[in-house]
Amino acid sequence: MDAKDLFDSACPGREVLDHLTSRWGVLVLVALKDGPLRFHLLRDTIGGISEKMLSQTLRVLGRDGLLDRFVEPTTPPRVTYSLTPLGQEAVTHLRGLVDWIARSAPDILAAQEKYDGRG
Repeated sequence: MDAKDLFDSACPGREVLDHLTSRWGVLVLVALKDGPLRFHLLRDTIGGISEKMLSQTLRVLGRDGLLDRFVEPTTPPRVTYSLTPLGQEAVTHLRGLVDWIARSAPDILAAQEKYDGRG
């Protein structure tokens, strides 16, 4: 597959692009960049995500091969999530985007205000 193929609506890579660049997908992957986290720590780290949405996002990213789910046989079971090598590679690229957004947010907010006629 070539990068230009993503412009074709029938490209299977489009689905992966959607998963990686979704609001929650990016945040879950970047949250796991420093190492494995349990479900509740991920939820607490990512402000505003519901448990249902976190579960769905983890399932999708796991299916895409970007993260692993480890279940410890305890009562209750302890579930830990970590990046796969493929997920770690993705995070190196997404981290640049997240850093750029953090640096550029003031300029973007100013542009939005100007566009909306408030600035």
